[in-house]
Amino acid sequence: MHELIPLLKKDVIYMRVAEVARKISADYKDSELVLVGILKGAFVFMSDLMRCLTIPVEVDFIGTSSYGSDTNSSGKINLTKQLDINIKNKNVLIIEDIVDTGSTLVYLINYLKSFAPKSIKICALLDKHERRKADIKVDYSCYVIESGFLVGYGLDYAEKYRNLPEIYQLKL
Repeated sequence: MHELIPLLKKDVIYMRVAEVARKISADYKDSELVLVGILKGAFVFMSDLMRCLTIPVEVDFIGTSSYGSDTNSSGKINLTKQLDINIKNKNVLIIEDIVDTGSTLVYLINYLKSFAPKSIKICALLDKHERRKADIKVDYSCYVIESGFLVGYGLDYAEKYRNLPEIYQLKL
């Protein structure tokens, strides 16, 4: 069994998510916005975030895989689900659970640009700089985290721990 060290409590997470949602709502109050959640990790965060938004949005998901059952990215990005919504001339906000190396986001931004959206921005629950390889700007982040492997609130280790309502650091 792995040791789980509590990092962020659910009520603290929710308050911060609501705060970020208010900023997004203000920034996009007069425009069309499409939320594109990155599966699987972002679905919990995206669910809470979109319920806190005060503007109409369209919602879609895109699937990627780069970790498998390891704690380090393989560096190879696999697209596991494509978009269903037409994003041409629309503002797109990518919803990510954690920005780590940034490689997945570089890949996805280039992929999404091929559909000619009006804009693409990034919203992440966790912006982690410890292993950042790509020059990625996170436009909206709930928390900046320096290091550690995190699980819970949608984040997993080998498909485990996503269901935890709070965020923990995983000690292997």
